Amino acid sequence: MKKTERHQIILDEVHLHNRVLLSDLTRTLNVSMDTVRRDLMELDKLKRLKKVHGGAVSNGFNIHSDNTREVYEYENKSIIAKKGVELINHGDVVLISGGSTNLELAKLLPRKMNLTFFTPSLPMAVELLNNASKHDEVHLIGGKLSRGSQLAAGGSAINLLSEITADICFLGTGYMDIAKGVTELDWEVAQMKKAMVKSSKKLVSLTISKKLNTYNRFKVCDTIAVDTLITELEPNSPELQKYRSIGLDLL
Repeated sequence: MKKTERHQIILDEVHLHNRVLLSDLTRTLNVSMDTVRRDLMELDKLKRLKKVHGGAVSNGFNIHSDNTREVYEYENKSIIAKKGVELINHGDVVLISGGSTNLELAKLLPRKMNLTFFTPSLPMAVELLNNASKHDEVHLIGGKLSRGSQLAAGGSAINLLSEITADICFLGTGYMDIAKGVTELDWEVAQMKKAMVKSSKKLVSLTISKKLNTYNRFKVCDTIAVDTLITELEPNSPELQKYRSIGLDLL
């Protein structure tokens, strides 16, 4: 495989999932770890991604709100966010994780609905503060911060979630597959998201269709646990047939 082809595959993976591991790229590309490491260094120098310990993250993966950053699949994520915000009702307690699609939803929050937000995501907390109305409350769930996901994790965060019953949870979804369920790259993040699922009356996944039929190491929940799946596609799209067949509400 030519270097240009490897670089494009690496960029596609980073843009799609925000964070990738060196070991996973080695298997995907079927080359040595040293080769992938050199590729990441080159792409980092070109400012196409950011090389981090054990892998790489996308340039848009920041701990602060930045409306000028480039958002991968922005148009599709905007479509998804507009669908998702319609599910929020007056007075709801909303549990929301991070992720670029969820951040787009936060920019579209309705006014004067007296919403209460809980989030373990540092970027999401900033986005909510910038966009939520004065009638809303924003609570940051504290705990050990995962460097890879910028999400609070660990026992203290999970214990706090056990005291919450959210009306709706918008769960950032990196990977979803009919057989493997909703999965994550990081063990602690997976445990945190499991707790979010348990603390919610309604579970909503906002995800671009490219993330469907993909999976990673650690399971969050079965796909059937998701009440509503929102993609940029029309609900009757043939690409969603498998998810429609198991009874998911599609938007």
